[in-house]
Amino acid sequence: MEYTGAEIFVKSLLKQGADLIFGYPGGVVLPIYDELFKTPKLRHILVRHEQGAVHMADGFARANGKPGVALVTSGPGATNTVTGIATANMDSIPIVVFTGQVPTGLIGNDAFQEADIIGITRPCVKHSYLVRDVKDLASTIAEAFYIATTGRPGPVVVDLPKDVLLAKTKFEYPETVELRSYRPTTSANKRQIDKLAAALEEAKRPVLYVGGGMILTNAAAELKKLAHTIQAPVTMTLMGLGSFPSLDDLCLGMLGMHGTYRANMAVTHTDLIVALGARFDDRVTGKLDEFAPNAKVAHVDVDPTAISKNVPTHIPVVGDLKDAMKKLNAVIAESKVDWKTKHKPWLAQIDEWKHANKLEYVKKTNVIKPQFVVEEIDRVTGGDAIFTTEVGQNQMWAAQYLTLKRPRTFLTSGGLGTMGYGFPAAIGAQAAFPDKVVIDIAGDGSIQMNIQELGTAVQQRLPVIVVILNNGFLGMVRQWQQLFHGNRYAYTCMESQPDFVKLAEAYGALGIRATKPEEVGPALEKAIAARRPTIIDFVVDREENVYPMVPAGSPLNKMLLA
Repeated sequence: MEYTGAEIFVKSLLKQGADLIFGYPGGVVLPIYDELFKTPKLRHILVRHEQGAVHMADGFARANGKPGVALVTSGPGATNTVTGIATANMDSIPIVVFTGQVPTGLIGNDAFQEADIIGITRPCVKHSYLVRDVKDLASTIAEAFYIATTGRPGPVVVDLPKDVLLAKTKFEYPETVELRSYRPTTSANKRQIDKLAAALEEAKRPVLYVGGGMILTNAAAELKKLAHTIQAPVTMTLMGLGSFPSLDDLCLGMLGMHGTYRANMAVTHTDLIVALGARFDDRVTGKLDEFAPNAKVAHVDVDPTAISKNVPTHIPVVGDLKDAMKKLNAVIAESKVDWKTKHKPWLAQIDEWKHANKLEYVKKTNVIKPQFVVEEIDRVTGGDAIFTTEVGQNQMWAAQYLTLKRPRTFLTSGGLGTMGYGFPAAIGAQAAFPDKVVIDIAGDGSIQMNIQELGTAVQQRLPVIVVILNNGFLGMVRQWQQLFHGNRYAYTCMESQPDFVKLAEAYGALGIRATKPEEVGPALEKAIAARRPTIIDFVVDREENVYPMVPAGSPLNKMLLA
């Protein structure tokens, strides 16, 4: 029996185990939408903008570990996905984005709604396909999911010409995928693991530096086991938050530009950094030639190109992080070292740093401090929620003041720093976990980047809560202007804001506003109890800054503390 390309598309996704698509219909993908109409097993969420679809697929993937799927039409539909694809690429998130394309005979003729999405996205995808023959469709979809989810995960684009969707062939979906040119190293070399274990035995001041790879590989349990066995402190990148419990005595919190004092001081004075699924990006290292100046560096990562890319590595370990962690824990278990005694002076020094400069702010009775809002979110939820963020001051306060208990509960745009990410990502996470509390911590600037997705949340009855820290500024840019540009607030004042409460009501959502500190907790409790899409407009201190802060180009120990 033969099937159309559109039927094969739907059958392939079901074979793959996909059960949810975020999409926006258009002319060339109508054959697929016609099949989706007939296929209740494959749920489709109609978005309001294609960028939102990709961010939703991304949030879905980060929250539950499955690859996210987005479907859009050709031309502007495809080009609207680029920011979402680049966001997923920078953060190594497994998504498959299906774009419509004009019929193969018209490609290159400037046909209506034609765009070379393969060429446009080539720098920001893990791989891409233009399907020219319906016979290749099923195998291409299988390969797309395989590439997106193996090795270092990432986004894959599959471009679908309309004639391919209408053509017919037999449906043959491959049970396994093998690509001669793509064979990621998954098993960590035992000899390199032994070298790493020996370095840990020799080190007096080790630091475990953990990135998003720890979450992507579901290796958090192995991390906790290692840290407690060898009594080594753990610091996390923005992407690694949640991989180690915030309230654990060995937790240093986040390091880098807005990292904690204890984390940055520990990294500056360590004699061994063990990088686990992290990439030494500039927001973490500060001034490169003064980053961890006395440390030997061990780096464990599935991507060999990440090793020694920014910081020279003495002990490289290439392989799946979970596999490497299991092997390292097995070797450490055989060690005769009295780790607790060995690292007692180092942990005592870290404890001094911890108490010397804690995360703190000046509370006021007449104005809401944004940090207080995050603390109240933490208190009201008990940490039992999924948090997303936008980008800016809101993101950093969330990273600093939330106490995270487990992985996949803090979703944020790290590498690309995409404003407008958090709200659609929250919708994706809520779609993955309908019964969980999902809260997007936003700024008044960033929320307006994708505010239209409130329509999606209302239509789908997804009770996402958007917490707006409304200071009337593009806050992080204003902070830089204050500190480094002589208080010249050039075009960062949001002088004309919508009434966010009325805007929420216009969409059919719940709108709440709080202007006093005593109103913060009750507003959050009301939103959680409502179980419907909600915007809470917290009018906060206009010129509150994020501290600590390492000025761009400075070493980590040169922090602005207040």
